Amino acid sequence: MNSRAIFLLLLLLLLSFHASAMLPAGRWSPISNVKDPHVVEVGKFAVSEYDMESKSELKFVAVVSGESKVVAGTNYRLIVAVNACVAAGPGASKNYEAIVWEKQWLKSMNLTSFKPVV
Repeated sequence: MNSRAIFLLLLLLLLSFHASAMLPAGRWSPISNVKDPHVVEVGKFAVSEYDMESKSELKFVAVVSGESKVVAGTNYRLIVAVNACVAAGPGASKNYEAIVWEKQWLKSMNLTSFKPVV
């Protein structure tokens, strides 16, 4: 590697560190695009995980709104719309608040809360 490449690499590392230091750690920030594929993946995970724990047979519809914060990973607080799959047929869509803790470096997610929005 020549000295110019090393300089550019160090500059890139410095800029990325500076950008990550400016993130509001511990503060909820609105998610501007709730249709982002990763946000939708987190919402689907929350509904699926809740279904496995409660055997409620909810079906993910969409992420309605959400916030995230950086704390030893990323916490997502999402409002998700779901349909109840009951024997008589699908019910009306209802909103739930789901909180998911994602640890990107471990490629893992944990559902920490899932409750109806009243």
